[in-house]
Amino acid sequence: MSEFMANYGWFLWIFIGGLAGLIAKMIMPGRQPGGCLLTIVLGIAGAVLAGFLGRQIGWYGPEDTGAGFLAAIVGSLIILAVYQLFAGRR
Repeated sequence: MSEFMANYGWFLWIFIGGLAGLIAKMIMPGRQPGGCLLTIVLGIAGAVLAGFLGRQIGWYGPEDTGAGFLAAIVGSLIILAVYQLFAGRR
């Protein structure tokens, strides 16, 4: 891990997560829940989901640090789609 990542790791997770969550909300049609904090959590959860799925499929090895930015957006879109699937049934 580079010194930059070691010093700013959490800040980068929050920043990239917020950006990925925001882009996913803009792409996904319909009304999306939450404000700024939920958007950041959505992006971070999307990155974690994409990293997990990538390891299960074999795209990432155990030594890889995680999913990239585009994968975080895709993971966020998956989470939003599942949310809309269940929220629409209420």
